[in-house]
Amino acid sequence: MDSPERVTAPTLSLRLDLAWALVLTTTVCLAAALTWRLPAVFLVIVATLFALLAWCVLRHWPADQDFGAANRTTLARAALVILLVSSAPFLPSSGAEPAVGQLWIYAAIALLALVLDGVDGALARALGCQSSFGARFDMELDAALMLGLCLAVMALDRAGAWVLALGLMRYAFVTAGLFLRWLTAPLPDSFRRKTVCVWQLVTLMVALLPPVSPAFASITLATALVLLVWSFALDICWLYHRRSSHESRHND
Repeated sequence: MDSPERVTAPTLSLRLDLAWALVLTTTVCLAAALTWRLPAVFLVIVATLFALLAWCVLRHWPADQDFGAANRTTLARAALVILLVSSAPFLPSSGAEPAVGQLWIYAAIALLALVLDGVDGALARALGCQSSFGARFDMELDAALMLGLCLAVMALDRAGAWVLALGLMRYAFVTAGLFLRWLTAPLPDSFRRKTVCVWQLVTLMVALLPPVSPAFASITLATALVLLVWSFALDICWLYHRRSSHESRHND
């Protein structure tokens, strides 16, 4: 009979999944570092982000379950997201030809990460392996990608520091939930919320493209920020009006 320690320990399969994810992340990030001549601090950021990712997976994934094809796809997407976030502060803002080529490659990787965002969800539905962990894993990667693209847009001087509000607003909401417990109540599925999220990603990715002017990028990103504030305001109002029932369940 297995001991309690063995039950809660990460399985060999999960460790292998994290091992190949480490190899993939290391490979793509080293290739980017050599090709784009990124500073050593880039690799430090990569290592830190992957360590945080591995810690979260080991902490929250049930040890007695197979990780699944959908979560493995999300794990592969994580390698791209880590690359995009870690390299964002070092993107060149000049119009030199190598810089333009780098921006097109960066935008292409961001598009691939966005496509994989739909693939893992489709796999989960097709295989009937949806889970709360998978949904949260996917959502956290989306949030990290959003913040990374905001950093990239700011590094390229396509918008001011205000653009970081697009990537930080969700983290501010989560932080507020530590003090206002009613903010942590589950929200119903919302087409409006998904549409605003897609608009954010599209405007951020368009702002990265070399032909796009800072003026056009700022206008579209400002529109995305207004829509995001409106969406969060609606959700907060919905949670506020139902705070009594949530607090009573929490106290029970």
